[in-house]
Amino acid sequence: MNQPREHDTPVRVYLLDDHELVRRGLHDLLSAEPDLEIVGESGSARRATADIIRLAPDVAVLDGRLPDGSGIEVCRDVRAANPDIRALILTSYDDDEALFSAIMAGADGYVLKQIAGTDLVDGIRSIAGGRSLIDPSLVTRVMERLRQPRSDPRADKLALLTDQEQRILEHIAEGMTNRQIAQTMFLAEKTVKNYITNLLAKLGVERRTQAAVLGAKLFDK
Repeated sequence: MNQPREHDTPVRVYLLDDHELVRRGLHDLLSAEPDLEIVGESGSARRATADIIRLAPDVAVLDGRLPDGSGIEVCRDVRAANPDIRALILTSYDDDEALFSAIMAGADGYVLKQIAGTDLVDGIRSIAGGRSLIDPSLVTRVMERLRQPRSDPRADKLALLTDQEQRILEHIAEGMTNRQIAQTMFLAEKTVKNYITNLLAKLGVERRTQAAVLGAKLFDK
């Protein structure tokens, strides 16, 4: 679980992009902000994975596609080693499959490179503060695609959940907050949080957004 940030501590950022000019531009943009600190950068997915695990930045800004891999693969490997590292996928490709893969890899944000510099800076701050930067409309689009019937071994995981956990997962897929779920199911909000912690573990995911996507597919939301 990510710990609250101290307000006087700069956000430590790592940059991964195989285009040197893009990487320099990002470096200059972020370095101009007093509350952001660049702790490392690379143009290689393999090197970045090792660097990020070693340096443990607060936020890793990862290019979607690279000659030796992808930012999504880096995100998955890094979060497997250290779940506290937050990741933003910065890509030129508006691709539903990549977005779905980014969500399932545990990314906290997925934005196109056309994003304005000020919005990117604000987004990095938001992610460092524990918020998600994945556009809800993009998640909705992915959920629409997932409604199409297909074989999915993850559906077997639904059998691992209790009836109560399945109902809560369905509410998560509907976009309900913990408070709304608690009111709907006549439970204490703390009880709902405990249920969610358990069902995330059973589903093998770490983020509520990941559970929402799985729930949307499993319950055909």
